[in-house]
This record gives sequence, structure tokens and C-alpha cells, in this order.
Amino acid sequence: MVDQRKVAMIGCGFVGSASAFALMQSGMFSEMVMIDANVAKAEGEALDISHGVPYARPMKIYAGTYDDIVDAAIIVISAGANQKPGETRLDLVKKNIAIFRSIMNELTSRKVEGILLIVANPVDILTAAAQKLSGLPENRVLGSGTVLDTARFKYLLGEHLGVDTRNVHAFILGEHGDSEIAVWSSANVSGVPVNEFCELKGYHDHERSMKEIADQVKNSAYEIIEKKQATYYGIAMGVRRICEAIIRDEKSVLPVSRMIHGEFGIDGVALSLPAIVGADGVEAPVPAELNEEELAALRKSADVLKEILNENL
Repeated sequence: MVDQRKVAMIGCGFVGSASAFALMQSGMFSEMVMIDANVAKAEGEALDISHGVPYARPMKIYAGTYDDIVDAAIIVISAGANQKPGETRLDLVKKNIAIFRSIMNELTSRKVEGILLIVANPVDILTAAAQKLSGLPENRVLGSGTVLDTARFKYLLGEHLGVDTRNVHAFILGEHGDSEIAVWSSANVSGVPVNEFCELKGYHDHERSMKEIADQVKNSAYEIIEKKQATYYGIAMGVRRICEAIIRDEKSVLPVSRMIHGEFGIDGVALSLPAIVGADGVEAPVPAELNEEELAALRKSADVLKEILNENL
């Protein structure tokens, strides 16, 4: 039986610890288990985060073992090698698939019934690997995908336009990585197409601005890694957002990484397209409106991922 008030974090590095801290603050859970290959690291992070509980809501946070997470509603997996300066997310494939084989063996031997949320990179490859290796229903295995990239996109658009980022509706789709697609064709501010809104604000050089913003989104991770070795706060908020949608059964539309079968002629690979996320995980796809250029880029992104997946799994 799944305990809806329990979450597990596998991997207590920068991303796992920041995500655990964000989840502690959220008040969604009353219990959190933290697991890491370095047991002392998991213990230290659990202790440190626990000391903030008096200023949040009652919650039991502790370092545990795989036996402790069998009944967790959501199992967040951030374990894996870190992306180093100059290294792409796809460069991490071999190292992290080996780590995932070990983790999935632990989970399948215990017949976990919760939802797996994959955060480790390359997230699309590892989401597909986790589903195949675990044998769990596809709706119960999803990746953080382009939730972070989309947040970066909305933030930069909001800054550019001088408007609340929560009123910016736009997606980054495809791979969480170098082949991601900024979907300009349907981007809008409270229903007003983004180019029209730009003109209202006195901006007319759309092509240049679009390229600059898309490049900033794509290169954000590289810039942050170069400056401080890792990115973790933004993705921590993305993890919290996805967990909220699941635990509260919000039916939110999010660009999570999921297995694709037939949408836009893509099959057998995980990447990010809009989907309804609720208590059952990925509950239904949401049609994305793409122009011809965006569609071609999405298919190219899928081909890149599929080739790497086939080589490594």
C-alpha cells in the first residue's frame, strides 16, 4: 500500500539535497527517506534539512535503505555522475545507465508501487532506461524533462517583456539538452501571442530577440556550471512542482519527459511533450501546436535520443 504522505530521494548530491529541501518546505509530505551510496552524506543532509522543520511543518526526515522506500508515493531519483564543465548531458550516458541498472534492480526486487520521478541526467535517456529496466507501467515513470528549461524560458521572456512570469505561457520541448526546441509559435502572454505583446511594449526586432532568448535558455546550465560547478535550485523547484501535481492530483499540464508512441511520428523514445500530470503520474498527452520548423527540430531531437538509447540499452 502506497503512503501518499511519503517521498523518497535516491541520490543526495547537489540536486537531490536541494530538491529534498524544497520538498520539506512544501508541506506536502510527512515523511522523507534519503538514500545515497555515501551513507554519511545521506545522514548529514537528512539532519541538516530536519533542523529547518520547526519553521515549516512536522515531518520525519531520515537516511534509510531501499527497504524503507517500498511504500513511498513518489521516488525521486537524482543519483548519478555530475555534469562537468565542458561535458554535455549526453556524455553522462554510460556512467549513469550503469548506476540506474543497480537502482532498478533494488526497486524491482521490492515491488515498489509508487511513481518514479527521474531527475538525473541525461534525463530523457534515463527515463526510458528506468521504464525498460523496471518494467513499471509507463505512466508511473516520468522525468523532470524540460520543466526547468520551460521555467528558464518563461523567466527570460517575463524579464524581456516586463511582465509577471506566471502570465507567460510557453514551452521548451524535446530533449532536456542541446537539441531542445523553444516553441515560439504558440508562446503567449495571457492569450496574446508573444510577438504581438512585444510590439505593444515597443519591441520589433523579433528574430534577434527570439534567437538570443532561446540561446540563453539552452546555455543556462553551461553558464551556471562554469560559474558554480552545478545547477540545483531551479531544478529543485521543478521537482517540487511535479510532486505537487501528483500528490494533489492537480491534472496540471507540464512538459515532463515520458515515453512517446506515435505523437508527431515519434516512437519508442522518452522526451518532453506537454502532458496532464496527476495522481496516476502521466495521465494523458496534450496536443502541442508546432509549426513545420519546430516539428522538424522535434523529430531530429528524438532521432538523437533514440540512437543513443539504442547504443546503450
